[in-house]
Amino acid sequence: MSLHESTFGYLSPTDLQKDDMQVCREAAGDYAQVLDRILPDGPDKTYALRHLREVAMWANIAITRNADGSARQ
Repeated sequence: MSLHESTFGYLSPTDLQKDDMQVCREAAGDYAQVLDRILPDGPDKTYALRHLREVAMWANIAITRNADGSARQ
């Protein structure tokens, strides 16, 4: 698979994609609150929350791009 020329460029999300991103952000935020409440403070909690944040960012990318990096319509 080769990468599309826009793979590392900014893609402005469509209105529908913005709505989907908001749903994902809210779900990640809800899960983060659960983890913050039930996990003991320490490196494992920090790791889990940091990676949840990373997953949320990758979800936004997946909403706007195809597997080759081209824009999803």
